[in-house]
Amino acid sequence: MRQDDVWDEEAARTYDTPGTGMFAPEVLDPAVDRLAELAAGGRALEFAIGTGRVAIPLAQRGVPVTGIELSRPMIDQLRTKADEATVPVIAGDMATTTAPGPFHLVYLVFNTISNLLTQPGQVACFRNAARHLVPGGCFVIELGVPDLRRLPPGQQAMVFATEPGYLGVDTYAPLTQHLTSHHIRYDRSGRARLTRSPHRYIWPAELDLMGQLAGFTLESRHADWKGGEFTAESGSHVSVYRLPGAA
Repeated sequence: MRQDDVWDEEAARTYDTPGTGMFAPEVLDPAVDRLAELAAGGRALEFAIGTGRVAIPLAQRGVPVTGIELSRPMIDQLRTKADEATVPVIAGDMATTTAPGPFHLVYLVFNTISNLLTQPGQVACFRNAARHLVPGGCFVIELGVPDLRRLPPGQQAMVFATEPGYLGVDTYAPLTQHLTSHHIRYDRSGRARLTRSPHRYIWPAELDLMGQLAGFTLESRHADWKGGEFTAESGSHVSVYRLPGAA
């Protein structure tokens, strides 16, 4: 399953949920606040910009934002909200595609680095971030912590969400660090529709090593965008990696 097959026209059309879910102000505003702070008056580059969930409000804060995005339908959906002059976007893979820079900040949110399904591809993503940054620039990643402690021995699947009309199930392949998220949506008649998205999960220590290979140092790690303490029980993290040199 290719990522450009996952993020097709239907996915792009239904991705935005204004005011709710990942678009809820209590979810989105702290991310935008923190990224604006880290941009420090400079330019920002978003890998996998999607429909502009973060980039558009960040640009509205006065931060010049450019994006890289693999999915043409997602870019088309972004264009219904912001034109090319407001948020320029280059079509391509976040591990290899370059954008006119340099930038003070590169960021990658909402687990999207896991869409790269190999360790070399994820390392290449870090190196791509580094080549876009000025000395002292930073790369910010928001990523879930693998939840394998909840997976019973001998089983390969775990329910991660149950809501009216929706069931979410993750299946794991620990040897390759692959998981597939299965999203089952059903209506009142009982008709169901299945969509799936493949991922390669990354442990925090592995992520830090990827950063080192690209020349970064881990500057901070928090449990959320508000700066909550990261602990062994945290389900996700926001990690800031910085290149050496003048900030």
